[in-house]
Amino acid sequence: MMETKLEDLGWDSGFAETFRELDREGCVPGRVAQAQRGIYRVWTAAGEVRAGLSGRLRQDARTAADLPAVGDWVAVAPAAEGPLPVVAVLPRRTVFSREGAGHMAGQQVIAANVDTLLLVSGLDRDFNPRRIERSLVLAWESGAVPVVLLNKADACADPAPLVAAARAVAPGLPVHVVSARDGTGLQALDAYLVRGRTVALLGSSGVGKSTLVNRLVGHDVQATRAVRSRDGRGQHATTRRELVRLAGGALLVDTPGWRELRLFSDAAALDQAFADVAALAEACRFGDCAHDQEPGCAVRVGLEGARVASYQKLQAEVRAQAVRQDGRARSIENRSLRSIHRLAKRFRPRA
Repeated sequence: MMETKLEDLGWDSGFAETFRELDREGCVPGRVAQAQRGIYRVWTAAGEVRAGLSGRLRQDARTAADLPAVGDWVAVAPAAEGPLPVVAVLPRRTVFSREGAGHMAGQQVIAANVDTLLLVSGLDRDFNPRRIERSLVLAWESGAVPVVLLNKADACADPAPLVAAARAVAPGLPVHVVSARDGTGLQALDAYLVRGRTVALLGSSGVGKSTLVNRLVGHDVQATRAVRSRDGRGQHATTRRELVRLAGGALLVDTPGWRELRLFSDAAALDQAFADVAALAEACRFGDCAHDQEPGCAVRVGLEGARVASYQKLQAEVRAQAVRQDGRARSIENRSLRSIHRLAKRFRPRA
């Protein structure tokens, strides 16, 4: 990467203001293009550098979510040799996260400072409105603006019913029909692919994200794999998150496809994704209505059963995730207090 203007990477006066103190310390700002096992590719005004975590940042991070992620603006300090140390992560404008599993439990940051989230779904056997609803909850939680992309128009003789189904679960949002394979409809994306703006692709395995990335970049930067013929399910092609610059100046984040997207969001994001359900719930004559079997329930009268059932399922997930997160926060706080007490005991003056 050659020298470039920071503004072309998404920098603006707001980020500059938060960087003032770090600038006085001799640091330079950079944007994380790739993160792998504690080593980062960072784009700066002078070009791309290889960076690692400083001891201070590693120590101050309470959880993995406090460490740099793709799209983050960071402060990089000079170093005589080896990877340059990342000493701080600037406050994020938007942050797209999911709940990790196993040892990654808790908030797992997928990408930061994304302006537009392109939610990609395939117009083939794997089309699933419930999956669109789930991704919309996380999109609204992130702070980025969601847009629905229905890919594989070349594989669907009549997309109209699927378009209608997508619009029903994403009321008021743009829904575009495209084909990454032959380029159909891609001109509609020009409105989002603006110089200095960051767009991220999100979708399950097999929806054609890697093919779409290659089409937008203009050459192959991601491997592609065909869906399985026996069941139409996708296979993972992208294995890492990466920030890519497009010819027109926009920045694109491709993310690995997912089999299961675990929610990391709150009730407000759920209500944004299900604005129609939330509006009808306000009008329901039952104040404590579960929108299940109650006769005359405004929600059940006004919406199809699958939409209501999906809302109830995701609502239960959001509540359960909040309980788990609260438990983790208490555990982290308790570990911190125990560490402080051990240090205090260790250095207590002797009588």
